[in-house]
Amino acid sequence: MSSSQMLKGVLEGCVLALIARGETYGYELVGTLGRCGLAGIAEGTLYPLLMRLEKKGFIASTYRESECGPRRKYYRITDEGADEVARFSAEFAELSAVVEKVLRADGEDHA
Repeated sequence: MSSSQMLKGVLEGCVLALIARGETYGYELVGTLGRCGLAGIAEGTLYPLLMRLEKKGFIASTYRESECGPRRKYYRITDEGADEVARFSAEFAELSAVVEKVLRADGEDHA
C-alpha cells in the first residue's frame, strides 16, 4: 500500500482539523497541508473533499470578496464538524498506538 493510499483514509480528518483551527479557503488549505508535510495534495483532490464535508454538514462556507483577485469561498467548522474532529482524533490515536505496537513488536504473542 502506498503512502497516498494510506493518506486517503486520513486526509478528510486532517482537513477538518485544519478548518477547526479557524476559517480558511481552499488555496490556503493546500499551503497549510504542504507546510505540515502533506505536500502534493492537489486542488483536484481537495475541492471534492471539501464538497463532501459540506454535504455531510461538517463545514459551512461563505463567499467573500478578495483584496487581490476573485471572490474566495471560506470554510468554517460546524458543531457536527467539531464532533467529527474529536472522533477522528481519538480513533486515529488508538489506531496509531496499535500500529506502533505492531511495528515495535519484539516477538511476543505470535500465535
